[in-house]
Amino acid sequence: MIDDTKYLLKECNSGCKMAVESIHQVSGYATDEKLLRLLEEYKQKHREIEVASEKLLLAAGLDGKEPGVMASSFSWLSTEMKMLMKDDSRQIAKIMMDGCNMGIQSISECRNQYANADREACDIAKQLVRVEEKFMKELEVFL
Repeated sequence: MIDDTKYLLKECNSGCKMAVESIHQVSGYATDEKLLRLLEEYKQKHREIEVASEKLLLAAGLDGKEPGVMASSFSWLSTEMKMLMKDDSRQIAKIMMDGCNMGIQSISECRNQYANADREACDIAKQLVRVEEKFMKELEVFL
C-alpha cells in the first residue's frame, strides 16, 4: 500500500471515530425523537465508513487511527460547555454542523494532500464528505 493511500485511509478512519464519539456525546442531551433518529442514522453511516476504511488498512497489515487525544479532549470539553449553556435541539444541530464542516475541510484537504492514494481510498474519502454534507443539510430543520 502506498503511503498516500495509507494516510488518507487513516484520516478517514480517525474522522469517523471522532464523529461517532461526538454524536454519542450529544445524543445524551437530545430530547426530540426526530433528532435522536437522525443522530443514530448518521452514527451508523460513520461506523460503516469507519469499518470500510479499517478493512482496507487491516488487509495491508495496518491498524486504524484513533483521533488525537488533544483533539478528542478539546472537542469533548467544548461540546460539554456548549451543552451546559443551552441543551436544546438547536444547540445540538449547531455543534453537529460545526463538526461536519470541520470534517469536510479536513478530509478534502487530505484528499488533495494525498492525491496519489488509490481509487478505493479516494472513494471512501468522497463518501465520507458526502455523508457529512448530507448530515449538515438534514440538521438545518433543527436550527
